[in-house]
Amino acid sequence: MKNFKKSFKNFWKKFWFIVWKDNSLKGWIISILFLFIVIKLIFFPLLNLVTGTALPLAIVESCSMYHSGNIFSNFDNWWDRHDVKYFELDITKSEFEEFSFKRGFNKGDILFIIGKKPEKIEIGDVIIFEVNQRNPIIHRVINIQQENENYIFSTIGDNNNGQLSFERAISEDKIVGKAVIRLVPYIGWIKLVFFEANKPISERGLCSEN
Repeated sequence: MKNFKKSFKNFWKKFWFIVWKDNSLKGWIISILFLFIVIKLIFFPLLNLVTGTALPLAIVESCSMYHSGNIFSNFDNWWDRHDVKYFELDITKSEFEEFSFKRGFNKGDILFIIGKKPEKIEIGDVIIFEVNQRNPIIHRVINIQQENENYIFSTIGDNNNGQLSFERAISEDKIVGKAVIRLVPYIGWIKLVFFEANKPISERGLCSEN
C-alpha cells in the first residue's frame, strides 16, 4: 500500500507539472487534451444534470431577438417601433417591461438555459425549442394553451414582423429549456464565423432592427 501511494504521488506530481507548468509542445498538447476531456466528460454532463436540460449553454445564431443598440438599447424607442405587433397580441408595454430580456439579445451572445416544466413556463419567457431545422429556435412565448392536459406554446421573435409557421403551435415535448441570463455577449461569433458563408445572404453578418 505504501509503495502504491508513493507511486501515485510521484505520478500525480509529474502529471500536474506537464499539464500546468510544462511549456514544451508536448506539455501544451497534453494540457489541451486534458482540458477537452474534463470539459466534455465531466463539466458538461454535470452542467446538464444541474440545469435539467441537454443544452445548458446556447449560442444565439440569428437576429430574430435583436433590439437596436443591444444591451444599450432604448426600450421606449424600441417599443414605439413594435407596439402595433404586440397590441395585436394583447401584450401591453407595461406587461412587456416585466418580461425577461426586455432588451432582447444579439447574434453571437451566449445564453444560460435551464430545464423548465411546461406548467412553469409563462407568457413573456424566452424558451428554446426544437423544430425541423438544424438548430433549435430561441423566441419569446406569447400564448399558452392546454389541450388534453398537454401544453401548447406560441412564440415570436422580438425582431420579427410576425410569427413563423412552425412557432404557432409548439408542443411541450419540443421544449429544450428556458433562457435565464445572457452569460457573455458576442463570444459565440468565434464559432458562428465558420458557418456564415453557408447561410442565405439576408441572414449573414451583424444585426439590424426590422
